[in-house]
Amino acid sequence: MKRLWTPWRMPYLRGEDRQAGEDLPSGCIFCAKPQASDEAEHILCRGQHCYVTLNKYPYNNGHLMVIPYRHVASTEELETPALTEMMVLANLSLAVLRRAYNPHGFNLGINLGEAAGAGIAEHVHLHIVPRWRADTNFMPIIGETRVIPEMLEETYRRLRPIFDELWGDGTAGS
Repeated sequence: MKRLWTPWRMPYLRGEDRQAGEDLPSGCIFCAKPQASDEAEHILCRGQHCYVTLNKYPYNNGHLMVIPYRHVASTEELETPALTEMMVLANLSLAVLRRAYNPHGFNLGINLGEAAGAGIAEHVHLHIVPRWRADTNFMPIIGETRVIPEMLEETYRRLRPIFDELWGDGTAGS
């Protein structure tokens, strides 16, 4: 019998991540994340209004999120520069992921509100999920288990230099 080890998910399953964030002034993990070091929080790129980070509980390798620094629940509450940078960073993320993983496609999505599937509904964020043909098999469907073959630290080490190269001083794409 084969074993699938995903120890990084246990704090999430226990609800420990959300409880730890409750000590913060806003209680929001997305507001606290940019206050830590890039490597500790897997922040790949920082813009003026938004940042790009690895999803701590990815659907696939390379699952990224573009998150505005401003704590708002909907894109409607963001100013035009933040909205623009969010999409510029999304496009940058697509370029980085194409170079690093050569995916066959992508899912990009923003879930506004808990009813729409937002896990953290109080702070809007954009998901970028690389996809490959036949990347869904019996494991997520029958076994209700995702197979992620690369640890987050390795994904970070693979993607960060490409972000640094393409983003440079933060003016790429602007």
